[in-house]
Amino acid sequence: MKGEEVIRIGPQPGPQEALLSTSADICIYGGAAGGGKSYALLLEPIRHINNPGFGAVVFRKNANQIMAEGGLWDTSMAIYPLIGGISKQTPTATWNFPSGAKVSFSHMQLEKDVLSWQGSQIPLIAFDELTHFSQSQFFYMLSRNRSVCGVRPYVRATTNPDVDSWVADFISWWIDQDTGYAILERSGKIRYMARLAGEIIWGDSPEELVNDEIDLEDVKTVTFIASKLSDNQILMKADPGYMSNLKALSLVERERLLEGNWKIRPAAGLIFPSGKANLIDVLPSDVIRWIRAWDMAATEDKAESKKNNTGPAHTAGVLIGKTRSGRFIIGDVIDRAMSASDVRNTVKNTAILDRDKYKRVRTRISQDPGQAGKDQAEQYIKLLSGFDVVAKRESGDKVTRAEGLAAQWQAGNVDILMADWTEAYLKQMDNFPEGKLKDMVDASANGFNEIGESQVSMLPDLSDLSKESYWRG
Repeated sequence: MKGEEVIRIGPQPGPQEALLSTSADICIYGGAAGGGKSYALLLEPIRHINNPGFGAVVFRKNANQIMAEGGLWDTSMAIYPLIGGISKQTPTATWNFPSGAKVSFSHMQLEKDVLSWQGSQIPLIAFDELTHFSQSQFFYMLSRNRSVCGVRPYVRATTNPDVDSWVADFISWWIDQDTGYAILERSGKIRYMARLAGEIIWGDSPEELVNDEIDLEDVKTVTFIASKLSDNQILMKADPGYMSNLKALSLVERERLLEGNWKIRPAAGLIFPSGKANLIDVLPSDVIRWIRAWDMAATEDKAESKKNNTGPAHTAGVLIGKTRSGRFIIGDVIDRAMSASDVRNTVKNTAILDRDKYKRVRTRISQDPGQAGKDQAEQYIKLLSGFDVVAKRESGDKVTRAEGLAAQWQAGNVDILMADWTEAYLKQMDNFPEGKLKDMVDASANGFNEIGESQVSMLPDLSDLSKESYWRG
């Protein structure tokens, strides 16, 4: 009707169009952040929604990733209702279409989760963030990629780069092994694959692969289509600041998520290069928040020290602050091998000295997993009764936990006080993650993360309550 708004559902020119046009049995799409991967993945089933026997399943690693704000389900809400889709979320998040076709969302967090799909026939299997799934999960589900509805069964997957994943090896033909970047001339080119006794065999034609053990129907066509944020013009116009967000990442993450680098990995001198540290002689007067983060020697560190007869394992306590202007300060570092009793005394005495010198300082204790770690954390909270103290378990690997601080360090936003500990501190930071010792890095990263998580700043100066820095948060 006249005056009605016309809503177009379809791919953007470029990689999205290539994804929806390819005839490959298996297509892996992406290689960088912001390329419109999830949206394109959800467009794929639309071509079959008038087929009553058609079904697609879109997988994420865990259920939270499906329902998270701005995630797969939210994205699907902007597409499927426009073409008659009716949603339900229990017992499984599913879109049903008038013909009887359906698109379901599911997760496979554990290896054994694939067994719940025994006997299934799924014409279209889609993986969002393929590197989050194991190779065995992928190929098991490939065996469930069957169809009797007239649609040739096929697989679509999106991904960001991960040099240590099986996907990096799987798509290596499409990636320059020297630079780590996609070979654009090969993007979308089809190759032929067969899998025999767990080994993947590649060829430039199906005839190359056929032999006494491999039949023609065992051969799958495979392609990789590269995309970047610059390919997603809709996002670039709607959120022009997203590019600057990616540029603000640490070097390793920026190369992966902005440039689509499949070969870069954390290495000494890349994460905390000493040349990016700004050395200062005097602490600034406008520090609005101080955190003293302690990295206690973990159980495995203690066992290793005992095994090698190297004495007590190292414990580090790093004082990190944030100024009113947004800079970060490394103001003091304690790092030495101590017995358990010496650690407790040092933590308590340091809390007293910090309060006397810096007024309000939050002490953060790293909590080991398990009951022993919980008991130790409770002991430290009692030991520091009267002080601002938190004990938290760490999640993710050391490199992941250090990403926030690394981004600020590489941007030149971290000041380090010149003191007798500075040289050793810079050396350990520069050698991360390849150096043997990482206690000062862990304490620094935990302190930085606590600044972001903490809602407590220094006590207000009652003579000037208007100062923005004094408000909580």
